[in-house]
Amino acid sequence: MSRDHRKLRVFTLADDLVIAVYEASAGFPSAERFGLQAQIRRAAISVASNIVEGSARRSTREYLNFVNITAGSASEVRYLADLSHRLGFMTADAQQTISARYTELVARLQALLKALSPEP
Repeated sequence: MSRDHRKLRVFTLADDLVIAVYEASAGFPSAERFGLQAQIRRAAISVASNIVEGSARRSTREYLNFVNITAGSASEVRYLADLSHRLGFMTADAQQTISARYTELVARLQALLKALSPEP
């Protein structure tokens, strides 16, 4: 059963956050192009991409696996934003905004996992 990822609030939020992460990481030092800048961008893209890929899976079990992976990637971005700020690569405002929005996304993903998980 294929689901339309575009109808999911978690996808819309994740998709918007990719742009926010790209903008917040645009001013990273050139030495970080293949380091932290690339990692935080890849992780942000992974969040949205895993929602899309999971939505295309046939079984709920497979879908849940992708949603779970998505929550992990969202937590990774949140950590990398904090690290970027501590290293002086990201402003406090950008870090706080990204962190708060990823915290919201993780909470929404956890709610989705709970709603879709079979009762024990």
